[in-house]
Order: sequence, then structure tokens, then C-alpha cells
Amino acid sequence: MTDLKTLETALIKPKDWEDNHLYPYLLNRPQAFEAEILDIQKSSKITRIKFFLKNINQIMWGVFFVFKKWHEAVFKKGKTLYIRGEIRNNQLIQPKPISRINEITSVYSSVKIKNEIKKHLSFENLKILPQEIAETLIKMHFPTTLKDIEEKKIEYALKWSEIFLYLYKLQNKKKIFPSNPIISEPTPFIDSLPFKLTNDQLKVIKDIQNDLSKPVQARRVIIGDVGSGKTIVMLSTAFMAKKSAIMAPTSILANQIYEEADKYLNGKWTMENGKLFKVVLVTQKSKFTEYDLKNADLLIGTHALLYQDLPKLNAVMVDEQHRFGTNQRAKLEKLTSSGKVLPHFFQFSATPIPRTQALIMSSFVNVSLIKELPFKKDIDTKIIDKSDFKDLITHIQKEISLGNQVVIVYPLVEESQNFNYQSIEEGKDFWLKYFGGVYITHGKDKNKEDILVEFREKGNILITTTVIEVGISLPRLTTIVIVGAERLGLATLHQLRGRVGRYGQKGYCFLYTNNKNNNRLIEFSKTLDGFKIAELDLKFRKAGDLLDGKKQSGEKFNYFDETKDLGILENVKKYIEKNLSD
Repeated sequence: MTDLKTLETALIKPKDWEDNHLYPYLLNRPQAFEAEILDIQKSSKITRIKFFLKNINQIMWGVFFVFKKWHEAVFKKGKTLYIRGEIRNNQLIQPKPISRINEITSVYSSVKIKNEIKKHLSFENLKILPQEIAETLIKMHFPTTLKDIEEKKIEYALKWSEIFLYLYKLQNKKKIFPSNPIISEPTPFIDSLPFKLTNDQLKVIKDIQNDLSKPVQARRVIIGDVGSGKTIVMLSTAFMAKKSAIMAPTSILANQIYEEADKYLNGKWTMENGKLFKVVLVTQKSKFTEYDLKNADLLIGTHALLYQDLPKLNAVMVDEQHRFGTNQRAKLEKLTSSGKVLPHFFQFSATPIPRTQALIMSSFVNVSLIKELPFKKDIDTKIIDKSDFKDLITHIQKEISLGNQVVIVYPLVEESQNFNYQSIEEGKDFWLKYFGGVYITHGKDKNKEDILVEFREKGNILITTTVIEVGISLPRLTTIVIVGAERLGLATLHQLRGRVGRYGQKGYCFLYTNNKNNNRLIEFSKTLDGFKIAELDLKFRKAGDLLDGKKQSGEKFNYFDETKDLGILENVKKYIEKNLSD
């Protein structure tokens, strides 16, 4: 049995321990006694046996609600034996005979587990762990004193060992592939920008520059809050990589990235070989030729990229990586590889994660965080109910009169009898009746991308579902109303709120709910920091709140708690890096 397999077995905590020491005093738990049988009394319902308990020097009655044939053979008047039982109301309840005394025995849920532990568990097989942790686990299974089963010490060892096992397995999944080293300097591109990059952006660009310079494939996840400027990091990466692709989940996002690239990269830079930097958009509706694909320095597209004869690339970037399946990401990588030489791979996400999850993820891939925003967001978040509806309408009218836009997010498209909030179908007539420039779309709408583009140019109010969560940039959007807000995960609420005030203007987020005292919404409304919200989301998820579905509730670990055990995680990471890294 391997060390890791033994460790998995060692993590099966005994469901109890039987302490069969003969204490000269009574405990507040089941204990062992040396007992002489003085008398036996039987009735139709119970059997009573009078014991002289020698180790505590007391006479006490034992009560048996079930007294079988074998009991009669074991419990005979005048006999002395060892028994174990719990004392309630000054009598022993259903005591049982025991053969061994003055030891502590671990109790398991099955004989199979007990045998596995007896057969395989040893210090030698746990040498991968620090000595103190290994000793605690061994003593948990084979205790000799009560100190060996001290709950806090065991809890720490189980948490430590569980997250160690998880991280160690993740680390061993890391695969190393050859890639083309690219020696490039991002400074000319950064200096040409009409704005200054944040320190976080510059740090991540430096991380990526180091990745690109190595002859092994980089695998990095870049996580940035809403509006943190990930697109510029992508374009900096494209500039350094010299030949790359960006895949986005929707044509709207692909178009937006292309517009940025066209503004800051396309045709403006003379490369080392004397040609201009060429950017090509690849969607179902865009026009391009095989020549464009072959000669592009940067391809920006949707899933349409997967169906083209792509050139060999130095780097591949995936935006909103969680919206693509593993197979799709792998296919893009394969299409752009040159034999066994793979492109450097960078994944971008606008969903901030808690520090514990970032540390865990970093055992499998490199992780960079962009927390700093280019400008301070000014968004008021208010929790409202039907009593505030009149004031909400007044606010919406004012924003529209100023040339701003409003989004109303409904939880459902069609009416549902089991739902306490209106759907789009139920609510749309009001908005169409009292307001002009109202647009309606949702996830199942085949024309949603065209409607979103038209709304950006002409609309006042957009009626939609969470399809707007990650999508088109709306420069005039200042207000979002989220109906049934308590039904969404905090990560989704944050993404939705991040749609407003994208260009520094004053923004408003209204959380419409039937329960204004919802603690989760109250906490959410107090901060705009996506990483703090991710911590809150993790905290409330553990409490069983509804989620947005990206990561389901329920414990990933049996002992390790992502909300409380960051210190243990950091300790384990340091141990692995010091003792077990190649």
C-alpha cells in the first residue's frame, strides 16, 4: 500500500473510543468495572443484576432490557467479571462483558476498516507527513492514554492531513510540456497607452512575461474583479507573444475585445521583422480569409475558432474560462500546437475567489489576482421591497431623463406558480406601458446579442434575466434592479452590479426582495470589493444558502473548512514547497 493510500485510510476517524481502564471513581461517560455478581432478579420486561463494583467500591444494580441466552451463560451469581456500561440514575444500563482492560480501543463503522488500519497503518507509511501530524494520527487509531485522543489535536491533524493529501495529488497532476520561449518586452505597448496601468496589472503582465520566456508551457489563471482591466492585460500578452489567440464565450465579448485591440494594437506596431501587428476577428458573422488567419498576429473569436484551420501560436488566452468546457479549451490548444510543442496557456476570469481557493488552485496552475481597480467605483446598493416601488420609478425616470440606461433583471422568463416574484412575461407590460425604449431579451432568445447591441445604442430600459451577467459593455448604464435578489449567489449579484458605472459615473444597484432583513444581502450591500464578496459567498454557502450554480453548496472536505482554516492551508503549502517540490 502506497503512502497516499495509507494516508487516505488514516483519515478515517474512529467513530468512538472505548476506554477500558479501571478507574477508582465514576466518570460522566461509559466506563469499565471489575464486577462481582451478588444477585439476579428477572421479570417479564427487565432483568436486574446486583453488582459489587470493586474498582469504585460500590454496590449498584444493572438493568437489562434485553437479556438473551448468552447473557444467562455469562452473568451467573457469584461470578466476577469485567463489564462496561453507562450509569444513569445510579444504575448501570445494559452493561456488556469485556475481555480486555486497562486499554483504549478505537471503534470503527465496519470490521473491514478496522482490519485495513491494523494491517497498513504505521509511521513508516506516513513518513510523507511531518512527524507531529503522523504521531497524532497513529495515536488516534492506537491510543494508549486519554491525551492521545484529545479532540482539538486530532481535529487539527485531520484538517492538516486532508488538505495536504488534496494539494499533493493536485501537484502531481501538473504536466510539463515544451513550449516556445518568447523573449519580449511589453514596455513599448504599455508606454503607448493613453492611461496608466494599475500596479496589479503591471505585476500580472510581469508574471506573464516570465511565463513566456520559459521553454515549458505556462498554465496561468488570471482572476480580476469586474472592471479591473483584464482586457489590457490580454492585449499586453498578445503584444509580447507576437502570435496568439483570444477565445471569448460570446460574439459580443469577442467584438468588444476586438474593438479594444483595434484601438490599441491593430496596425500600430512595427514588429521585429518589419511588419505591422495584425488583429483578426473570428466569429460566425465576421468576414475573414484563410490568408487573414495565417498572417494574423492576434486572433480574437468565439467557438468559431475551433472550426478553423488555425496557425501555430505562441500563446492562447481564454476569457471567462468557466464558460468553456475542458474539451473546448483542449481543442483550441491542440489546433494551435506545433507537434509536441504547445502554446502558452492563459485563462482569464472576472469571478473573484477567496484566498483559500486561490491557494488551493495554485497547486495545479499558477494564479494571478488583479484586485486593484483603475478608478474607484461609486455605486450605491439598496435593498428594497414593494413599499419602495414608487421611489424606484421616480429614480428610473430621472436616470432616463439624464440619458442614462436601466436594466431590470427578472428571475424567470415565464410565470411559475411556485414562485413569489414576477417573471419577464408578467412584468414586461408595465414597463412597455409607461416607458419608451424598452427592450426585452433572455438566455433562450436566439436574437439576444443583436437586441443587446441595439439596446446599447438606442434603449432606455432592458428587461432581461442573468444573461446580462457577463456580456456587453453598456457605457450609459447607471442603474440595475435585481428582482428576487436573495435567490442568487453573491458572485452573480456582484457580476450583475458590475455592469453599472463602468466608466466612472455614479451607479445604483437595487436588490428587490420580499425579505429586507436578509443578512446575506445586507452584508453584500456594504462592499464593492469582489474578493471580499467571494469570502462572504463562501461563508454563506457553508450555511446552505442558495447558489448561482457555478459551484454547488456542500462540503468538498470532511474536516478542512475553507472559511476558517486558511492558516492551516498556508502551513501545508509551505511544507509541500519546502519538502516535496521538485
